[in-house]
Amino acid sequence: MAGGVLLLLLAVWLGTDALLNGDNHTRLTALFGLVFAVPLVVAFTLRPAVYAGPHRMRVRNPFRTITVPWGKVEALRAGYSSEVFADGAKYQLWSIPVSLRARKRASRRTERAERAAARGVAVTAPARPTGLFGLGGVPGGDDVGEQRAPSDRAIDELRTLAADHGENPAAQGDVTVRWAYEIAAPALAGAVALAVLLAVF
Repeated sequence: MAGGVLLLLLAVWLGTDALLNGDNHTRLTALFGLVFAVPLVVAFTLRPAVYAGPHRMRVRNPFRTITVPWGKVEALRAGYSSEVFADGAKYQLWSIPVSLRARKRASRRTERAERAAARGVAVTAPARPTGLFGLGGVPGGDDVGEQRAPSDRAIDELRTLAADHGENPAAQGDVTVRWAYEIAAPALAGAVALAVLLAVF
């Protein structure tokens, strides 16, 4: 999200400068470039999210929003990417990226904690990031236990919700997929206009 905000600020800064100080061709190129680029930056950095409630989960990916009732969830998996299987289809969870580095780091912490526990040494868990962009921190507890990567913890929480609410009558229904035309339409229009402009000039 921080990267997306910085990219948007950079695009607005460069685009505004081109619109104010450039010639007609530069102004049109900057305008169509912004119409093309801004929706894509928003789609891949600010838009992805997963909302989980008592009845369903809503997966907001760059160009689609998938609503999956808990009764339709067949499996949740975090391999090289986070995925939900529902109604015979597979949907990626863009907002829960899998970090193999974080997974290895969590595994090393678990091993260190187990070795320390075997020696009878108390181990304190590292601080958990909180707040805006994870800049705050909450001190860890004394009971470290098994360490899990953030993506694995998120998938575990979703699995728990699916198991707890999957049989609920209110958690039944069909999987729905809605395309994000508010993202795709301006990006496509900007790309076409930019291509025509560059071809003409």
